[in-house]
Amino acid sequence: MAGFVNNLLILLLLFQNICLGFRSPLSVFKRYKDTTTSLSSECLGSDQPVISFGLSDFALDIRMPGVTPKQSDTYLCMSIPLPVDDEAYVVDFKPHASMDTVHHMLLFGCNEPSSAENYWDCDEGTCKDKSNILYAWARNAPPTRLPKGVGFRVGGETGSRYFVLQVHYGDVSAFRDKHKDCSGVTLHLTHQKQPLIAGMYLMMSVNTVIPPGEKVVDADIACHYKRSPMHLFAYRVHTHRLGKVVSGYRVRNGQWTLIGRQSPQLPQAFYPVEYPVDVSYNDILAARCVFTGEGRTTETHIGGTANDEMCNFYIMYYMEAKHAVSYMTCTQNANPEMFRNIPNEANIPIPVKSDVLKMMHGHHEETKDSDTSYLLQQAKKEEAEILDQDFHIEEAVEWPGLDLKLGQVSGLALDPENNLVVFHRGDHLWDENSFDSKFVYQQRGLGPIEQNTILVLNPSNAKLLHSTGKSLFYLPHGLSVDKNGNYWVTDVALHQVFKLGASDKEPLLILGVALQPGSDKNHFCQPTDVAVDPITGSIYVSDGYCNSRIIQFSPNGLYMMQWGEETSLGRARPGQFRIPHSLALISDLSQLCVADRENGRIQCFRLETGEFTKEIKHKAFGRELFAVSYVPGGLLFAVNGMPYPGEAESVQGFVMNFSTGEIIDTFIPLRKSFEMPHDIVASEDRTVFVGDVHAKAVWKFASAEKMEHRSVKKAGIEVQETKESETIVEARLKNKPESTDPLKNTDKHLVQEASSTGVSFVLITTLLIIPVVVLLAILVFIRWRKTTVYGGKGSGGINLGNFFASHKGYSRKGFDRLSTEGSDQEKDEDDGTDSEEECSASPLPPAPSSS
Repeated sequence: MAGFVNNLLILLLLFQNICLGFRSPLSVFKRYKDTTTSLSSECLGSDQPVISFGLSDFALDIRMPGVTPKQSDTYLCMSIPLPVDDEAYVVDFKPHASMDTVHHMLLFGCNEPSSAENYWDCDEGTCKDKSNILYAWARNAPPTRLPKGVGFRVGGETGSRYFVLQVHYGDVSAFRDKHKDCSGVTLHLTHQKQPLIAGMYLMMSVNTVIPPGEKVVDADIACHYKRSPMHLFAYRVHTHRLGKVVSGYRVRNGQWTLIGRQSPQLPQAFYPVEYPVDVSYNDILAARCVFTGEGRTTETHIGGTANDEMCNFYIMYYMEAKHAVSYMTCTQNANPEMFRNIPNEANIPIPVKSDVLKMMHGHHEETKDSDTSYLLQQAKKEEAEILDQDFHIEEAVEWPGLDLKLGQVSGLALDPENNLVVFHRGDHLWDENSFDSKFVYQQRGLGPIEQNTILVLNPSNAKLLHSTGKSLFYLPHGLSVDKNGNYWVTDVALHQVFKLGASDKEPLLILGVALQPGSDKNHFCQPTDVAVDPITGSIYVSDGYCNSRIIQFSPNGLYMMQWGEETSLGRARPGQFRIPHSLALISDLSQLCVADRENGRIQCFRLETGEFTKEIKHKAFGRELFAVSYVPGGLLFAVNGMPYPGEAESVQGFVMNFSTGEIIDTFIPLRKSFEMPHDIVASEDRTVFVGDVHAKAVWKFASAEKMEHRSVKKAGIEVQETKESETIVEARLKNKPESTDPLKNTDKHLVQEASSTGVSFVLITTLLIIPVVVLLAILVFIRWRKTTVYGGKGSGGINLGNFFASHKGYSRKGFDRLSTEGSDQEKDEDDGTDSEEECSASPLPPAPSSS
């Protein structure tokens, strides 16, 4: 008996040591909890911001830290970090707010809050980097519920690491007793990989004009959907004071299906989609905002001030994780004729009671428009924050277009079918012998280029689809394609601008006089680029290397006006140029942006008047900015020139927010290197092409999230290829099939913490088998000793098989498999087990890139 007890004690001690290797799930948050500011004692909520629900789930309480707003329409913000480093998913929201004190709340996700204080005035901003709205609550609005299996991805390598809560306190008369407010929201998060990922789709009108006194004005938005299927479950509408009703629809085979319809004068929260709506490839998403211009004496445009308007329709959706896209935008009207068939309900305003209007637009009769301008500015910030989602551009290294045999690549464009159009110089070169001091071309004896200078390529595989432009040009330069597929080009040797049909060998229109440089209405001097307004047909020419102006022509080539002048000594002023080198037409905002090359900046002007609107200039541009391209929805792409000797700025591509001018991303090629990137063009799906005049090459780039959709079977690794994207072929597979285990490994300050670290089934089994083997060895040794010492069979040993078999759930075939029935919902009362799953292997490291 004594031997049995001794063996049992040894067994228990060994298992105790094993168990101590796994801390309590709560310990994962200990360090985080110790650094968290406690809530005010007046708050009713918990002072424990993180509560564990077991090995994989936890709750995060996000509350205002006991604040007392001093004036009405105060916006206060606070931030809280995600308490884990690895990837997690927000699967539910529980608001804690009273309509008596809080007008509305917004929850953002980002990586750097605008302030490190416990709370701050939101006028300082919400986040320093890009952010996205995860949740919205407003008085009388229903709660946002995520469907089962759907989550917002946070943390990890790509997700947000901070939550920022913004609370709008409307009428502060509720705070006469000086009490402290701790409104907020509790998030339910899980480490279990969600099969469906939530995202945001923003439909936004950018060019609506509301005439004064007009009773009804419609703003229509429509886009063809070109991605994997998505399922819609919530929507939100947004306008300013003139909006009467906003409606959103899916259009499939001519049939209109309502997504949501609401008055923008009601609380602007996310409302649930009443009936399930799915969106498939080639469906159309359409939205209409109905405005009135009554009461206004001047035109009202889209903008962020109290006197401007907005027309936004947000859609919250979910997609399969392997195809998930975090956000999408639509800012155009792809099919105006379609809206003749829009359901009549979209034109009927939703009545709103006067007391609700008063609540929405000010809490006192004497409130002026200027008092509500901050609210409208905040709305503008929301749109920008949705628009500026985080992404990264990388080279599509498998694209074979880099190996094409081209001349000096001077111009790039995309045709209406999104095919890539390349303008190159064949066997001609622009060098120091090309022109004399008066800019007259000196190599006419060579004759025109005998190769086809305009090539149309498949953007996916670089296959040649069409070519033209043989025996027409001497030194090609700028290129654009109009909405009808016509090619517009400039030739710096001929000092001319040409319009060519896709199948025509002779030009349809020629501007300028061949081989004659000049500065009047009929002559150019080395014109650099041309752009055509898809709405009016007006032609804009940047002229050029030896002139410093932008010229506007009518659609049939009649001179209309011009603006610009040479750069004076000192700092370049607005409207001055030193080689206006490239044009980007922003038709949805009626602006034209110019790459002012030698001044190293972008200047933008109003199309109608040539009036200067903005300058975008960054130190990272260096001294030269060669080309610029715009994508509807608010993104600007550009490439700079090689740095001067002794300067540090590298030659690279830039992605910018058009509204703010800030740089969102930069990119460089992996194969070869930029030498003199001369032109850039980008498509709405953020595929980017860069042409280099010295390298005689064209690179293709795409957003990193698109890269992850493609797959190739190689060395037993399968990656899936989608129709719309090229990818970098690397061993990293962010979207490879994964198990649904939420557990991941980490060694930062914690030892195998079960709620944020993962231990594979094999590792667990190994750790359990080792002590068993040791025990068996000890028992064999004890039995051998007893047999040796006592000369017979021992009677005090234990039978391990019988010992384990006496415990419930034991299987003689081996240890029972851990449960894989993990749920993100509340656990059944009769289920006393925690959910666990096998964790997936870590992604392989990226393959070394070639240079």
